[in-house]
Amino acid sequence: MVGNEKGGSGKTTTAINVAVALMHDGFRVATIDLDSRQRSLSRFIAHRQAFADTRAEKFWVPTHRSVTRSEQESRRASIWADYEAFAKVIGEVERSHDCIVIDTPGHDSTLTRAAHSAADTLITPINDSFIDLEVLADVKAGTRRVVSSSHYTNMVLDAQRERRAIDAAMTDWVVVRNRVAVRETRNQRWLMDAISGLSQEFGFRIAGQVADRVIFRELFPLGLTALDPLETLGEGMRPSMSHLAARLEVRHLVSLLRIPGREQARQRLEAQDIFAKVNRQPLSMMELSQLVTS
Repeated sequence: MVGNEKGGSGKTTTAINVAVALMHDGFRVATIDLDSRQRSLSRFIAHRQAFADTRAEKFWVPTHRSVTRSEQESRRASIWADYEAFAKVIGEVERSHDCIVIDTPGHDSTLTRAAHSAADTLITPINDSFIDLEVLADVKAGTRRVVSSSHYTNMVLDAQRERRAIDAAMTDWVVVRNRVAVRETRNQRWLMDAISGLSQEFGFRIAGQVADRVIFRELFPLGLTALDPLETLGEGMRPSMSHLAARLEVRHLVSLLRIPGREQARQRLEAQDIFAKVNRQPLSMMELSQLVTS
């Protein structure tokens, strides 16, 4: 799942690129949108499906679900309704998919907490500034000393403890520096030092960085990502150097995620390629799940 309490941190962009990258790696992917206000992930999937409907060749679109936050007057009833809705939508996709990518709202909520407690992997994108670093902790800019952990960090640590109590599993918390300026500055080096210190204190991993690239915003209304082969899609689209660099950054991020089943996913992808060459019509991931041990 992708989580961060600060709006505008790039959660949805991260979620959609990770989801499509996993599909390109052969995983059966479902996406879930928990942000019932913005619905950014749901809008992207709708754009992607509309684009796919115009293509003759196979164009992967993840199975998508969304959860609407309960509006019941009773707070207790609303909390239970949210947990039940979350559990229901997870139950609809967990057995038939290898990976579930969840996009969360930029605020604390029952659905946000439920997702954090259930996550095997938590990706937290952080914009490259000390202001955004406060999502993790209150850090003195001069000394880079941690004054206190943030509300969000405390929530993540609480969710990890809850998860361990249930099934002894440990959520892999990964922080990604997002919208990084292409030219490195002294402030960036200070920020990296601060994040490295926080990773040791709070137990998260640092998984590379994603630069501030216009290509991500340009592709969103088309339902496309940096991983999609623009050179084969026509429409006069050609990959730029920025697009290729963005693709490498996303690939690097996904390669650092500790996701089980990579070999099985690779075998499914190879099987699909073989059937596509023989039959000129690729099988879906669901059809191939019968052919490869999952």
